[in-house]
Amino acid sequence: MARGLTVAISLSVAALIGCATRQPALPDISPEAWPVTVLLAQVRGEVERSAGAQQAATLKALAEAATAPALFKQPLSLRTLTDPWRGFATLEQRLAYVAGAAASPQPLGPLLVALEQLPERAPGSQAPPAPPTSTQPEDHAAYLEALLAEAARLRAQALSRLTDEERQFLFDQAARLAEGFVPQWSERDGDERRLAQADRRFFALAGEKLDHASLLAAARLLASLDNEEWLGKVRVAFKDAPPLAHPIPGITGAVLLLKNTPSGWLIIGGPGPNTYDLPEPIALLLDLGGDDAYRGTIASPIDATHGISLLLDLDGNDLYEAQPLGLATGRLGVGLLVDRNGDDRYRLAAGSGGVGLAGIGLLEDREGADRYIGSRLTQGAAIGGLGLLVDLAGDDTHSSFGYALGFGGPLGMGALIDVAGHDRYQCGDHFPSRYNDSENPSAKPGDARFQYECFGMGAGVGQRLRPKLDGSTTADIAGGIGLILDLAGNDRSHSANFSQGAGYVFGTGVKVDLRGDDEHVAARYGQGAAAHSGVGLFVDGAGTDHYGSTGPEYNGAAAWDRSAALFVDAGEGDDRYDFQQSTGLGIADHQSWSLFLDAGGTNRYAVRSGKGTAGDGSVSVFMER
Repeated sequence: MARGLTVAISLSVAALIGCATRQPALPDISPEAWPVTVLLAQVRGEVERSAGAQQAATLKALAEAATAPALFKQPLSLRTLTDPWRGFATLEQRLAYVAGAAASPQPLGPLLVALEQLPERAPGSQAPPAPPTSTQPEDHAAYLEALLAEAARLRAQALSRLTDEERQFLFDQAARLAEGFVPQWSERDGDERRLAQADRRFFALAGEKLDHASLLAAARLLASLDNEEWLGKVRVAFKDAPPLAHPIPGITGAVLLLKNTPSGWLIIGGPGPNTYDLPEPIALLLDLGGDDAYRGTIASPIDATHGISLLLDLDGNDLYEAQPLGLATGRLGVGLLVDRNGDDRYRLAAGSGGVGLAGIGLLEDREGADRYIGSRLTQGAAIGGLGLLVDLAGDDTHSSFGYALGFGGPLGMGALIDVAGHDRYQCGDHFPSRYNDSENPSAKPGDARFQYECFGMGAGVGQRLRPKLDGSTTADIAGGIGLILDLAGNDRSHSANFSQGAGYVFGTGVKVDLRGDDEHVAARYGQGAAAHSGVGLFVDGAGTDHYGSTGPEYNGAAAWDRSAALFVDAGEGDDRYDFQQSTGLGIADHQSWSLFLDAGGTNRYAVRSGKGTAGDGSVSVFMER
C-alpha cells in the first residue's frame, strides 16, 4: 500500500500579514486584509518542492469527487476537493464579504446576498417599497399590509411547483428532521428504510421543486423593515395611540394595532411589558418596548398555508421560549426575528433560533448580553434552506446539544455570526457518539473516554447510507455549508466530535475567529477537520490563543477518506497547543490533503502524535514560523 508524505517546514511568514498590534475595535474585514490567500500563495511553492509528486497523486484522487455517487454536491466543496489551494482561497474571499456584510449598519439584507455566494445560489432580488415619511398610524399600517402581501406573493411563487400534498409533506417532515436528523443510516430494517426514504424525498423536493431565489427575495423584503429611520417614525406615529379595549386571547399588556390580514395577524404592541402566546398565525408583530415574554410559535410559520412570519422587538430585556420549530424558523416559508436592544434570554427548542427547513429562518439581535440555550438544530442551522443567527454586540452565551451553531445539513446554508463581544460557545455533551460502541463499550457518560457528538459550531454534514438501500448503488446525500464567524472579542469555545470547522460527506464546515485572545477546545474531528469527501476550514486571526482537545484523535487540520482540511493561526501571539489527548496539527489518511499553518509567535506544542503525518496516499503539512 502506498504511504503518504509528511512534511514539516518552518517559514517566516508572519510579515506577510502585517503587525496586529494596532487594530481597531473591529479588524480590517476587507477581502484584501484576510490572511489565508496570502499565506497559501507564499507557502505553496515550498510544499510543492517538498511534496510535489505525492501531492499530485493525492489531488488526482480527490478530483474524483466530481463523479462520486452523491446527490446535491456543493460547487465550492467540489472546487476545494479538486484543488485545495484555489478552493480555500476562494472560500476565504467569500467569507470576507460575509464579514463585511455583518459589520454594515443594516446587515440582514447584505448578509443574505453574501451568504448565498457560498453555495453559489441566486441571491434573489426585490426592491422594497419606500416606507412612509408621515407619522400617521394608518399610513404605516397600510405600508405593512402591502409589504406582507408582496412577501406572501413571492412565497407563493417559490412554492408554485409543489402540490398541496408535497407542501404538507415538507412541512411535516421538517419537524422530524429537526428532532431526528442523523448523518448516517446504518441498518437495513423496515423502519430505518422508511425514515431514510422520507429524508431523501424531503431533500429532492427542497432541491428540485422549491424556488429558493423567490423565497430569498421575500426574506430580503421583510429584512428591509429593520430600518432605524422608519422605526423611529413608527414610534412617533403610535406614541399616543390608545390601547385597544379587547385584544385577542394570548396577549397581556397594551396592544395599539390589531388587524387580521390574508397572511395572518398584524399586531403592534405598546412600549410597556407584554406577553405573547398566540395559537393563530402571526404575519407581523412589532413590539415598541418593555420587558416582554414570547412563547409558543413566534416569527415562524404555524402551518403549511401561512408561510410569512416576522417579529420586530425594539427594546427591553426579553424572554423567548419557543415551541419546537417555533422561533425564527423558516419552514416552507420565511421566519424572521429582530431584537434591537436589551439583555435577552432565548430558550430554544429543536428547530428554532435562526433555522431554515425548506425555508429561510433569520434571527438578528443587535445589542445586549444575550443567552441562547438550545437543544438540537438551533442557532444558525439549515437543511434544505438557509438559517442565520447574527448577534451584533454584547458578551453572549451560545449553547446547544448538537447540529447547531452554524450547521449546514443537506442543501443547507447555516451560519452563526457574532460581530463583537467576549462570547462563550458550547456544543455537545449530550448525544453519545457511535464510536463508543466500537472503541470504548464499557465507558459510561462522565468517563474521560466517553465520546459525544456535536456536528456543529461550523459543520457541513451530509447523510451516508450504509449499507445501501435495497442493495443498490443509491447515492449518499451531500452536506451543505456550516459557518461560525466571530469578528472580535476574547472568546471561549468548547465542543464534542465533528465541530469547529468540520466537513462530513461532501459538506463544508468553517470556523473563523478574526480577533481576540481565544480558547478553542474540541474533540475528534475538530478545528479544521473533514471526513468522507468533506472540507474543513479553521482560521484564527490576531491574538494569543489556547488550543486544546479532549481526544482521542484527529484534530487541527485532520483529513480522512478523500477530504481536505486547513488550519491557519494568522496572528503573532504566543499560542499554546495542548493536544496530549489527541493526534493532529496536520494529519491525513486515505488519499486526503491537510495543511496546518501557524504564522507567528513563540508557540508551545504538546501533541501526542501528528504534526504533519500522512498515510495511504495522502499528504499532510505542518508549518510554523
